[in-house]
Amino acid sequence: MKNLFNDDTITAISTPVGKSGIGIVRLSGKRSLQVAEKIFIAANGKRLCELPSHSMQYGWIVENSKLKIQNSKLKKKENKEAQIIDEVLLTVMRAPRTYTREDIVEINCHSGIVVLKRILELVLRKGARLAVPGEFTKRAYINGRIDLAQAEAVLDVINSKSELALKAALAQLQGKLSKKIRALRKSLLEILAQLEASIDFSDQEIGLDPSQKLLKRIAGIHKDLDELLRNAQTGMILREGITCVICGRPNVGKSSLLNALLKKERAIVTAVPGTTRDILEETLDLFGIPLLLIDTAGIIKWSNLAEKEAVRRSKQSINEASMVLLVVDASQKLSSEDYKISRANAKKPAFVLLNKCDLPPRVDIMKAQRLMPGRQVLRISALRGTGLDRLKEELAKSIWQGKASSNGEVLITNLRHARALKKAKRLLLSSIKAIKEAQGAEIVALEVKQAQEALGGIVGEIGCEDVLSEIFSQFCIGK
Repeated sequence: MKNLFNDDTITAISTPVGKSGIGIVRLSGKRSLQVAEKIFIAANGKRLCELPSHSMQYGWIVENSKLKIQNSKLKKKENKEAQIIDEVLLTVMRAPRTYTREDIVEINCHSGIVVLKRILELVLRKGARLAVPGEFTKRAYINGRIDLAQAEAVLDVINSKSELALKAALAQLQGKLSKKIRALRKSLLEILAQLEASIDFSDQEIGLDPSQKLLKRIAGIHKDLDELLRNAQTGMILREGITCVICGRPNVGKSSLLNALLKKERAIVTAVPGTTRDILEETLDLFGIPLLLIDTAGIIKWSNLAEKEAVRRSKQSINEASMVLLVVDASQKLSSEDYKISRANAKKPAFVLLNKCDLPPRVDIMKAQRLMPGRQVLRISALRGTGLDRLKEELAKSIWQGKASSNGEVLITNLRHARALKKAKRLLLSSIKAIKEAQGAEIVALEVKQAQEALGGIVGEIGCEDVLSEIFSQFCIGK
């Protein structure tokens, strides 16, 4: 594939900026070694051009590389401007056996905003330019090391919110989806070649499959697309997760429930009603399902601007949530506020949780069912952990009937991929209709060709620069 980046050498900080043991400044491009040579001095005196590929060298990053090494010690020679920035390990990786299929240099330094920033600025001054978001991975795609579906899987690996989400992302990164898509495209290409031959050489009796045989071949591919799309909802859940809001009137134990499910003190809990004023969000790995739990402020009649804003945010979170956990204090009678909140969530998938079941009950299951008819009611104690294991099991069942495993299947986790598959499926249905109605080989060929192109968009064999820019803009700088 043609290189769209000319001869630029790019650089970026590839680790999160902050206090930690290691920070990495990465370079990629034809001049990576030359740029690094200007700022790095190896402790053994060797030049970077002398180092074999995939080797690591100990030394220093310096402001002025006109320094000498003697007995593994850095010594200055009448150069007052020379300055050591950091003690580092520098890795050299030569093309094409690299992430981008270009020469790559990685400077492993001490992490910290000052050190990383100074090294990055020095690299930029010596001839590299700052990478744009996702440019390293985009170069890997442009240079043919990975396809577009694999490039998107890189982002999914980084953003994985559960073990199953990571497993699905790694499967795509390894090319399982791409292999399937390419096999389908190959089958369509064979059909298309025969259709076009029959059109171009209609007077020479080119053998076109009988309509029934052609229908069977196209229907088989349509079935494969249907199977891929069948698990798309599961894949989307793995990738995006499910938003679950914990709501209820003040002091019913919403924050206590959040802490109990997370098994850590995430929310402040007191006996004073209305302690929670802001929205708290945490992700729970629920049998492989990334469940985004949102703890909201109690829905109350506000008496000041802070309470008004807290209630507004709570209502917004509830409206946007995929699922609701309505928490009720079972040790007190149901109030008008409980009914009001339940009515506001009448159309959403929900559970009614009778909390504080360790106290004498004043609300039974029958009364709780009137709050939200048709919804499951569970008795729990957030304080003692009673009923929480069952709550987790019922939540998982309600999301995808408890099936939290991909069973080695190719999962569609990306909305762009799902749309392309649906488009291809729709076009193949049109081609089947055209065959049945004897509309002619030209019409059938057009539908098959467009279906093949739709599938090509998934792996990047058919696409445009606008699509690429949109995909890679979602990456962080440095990846």
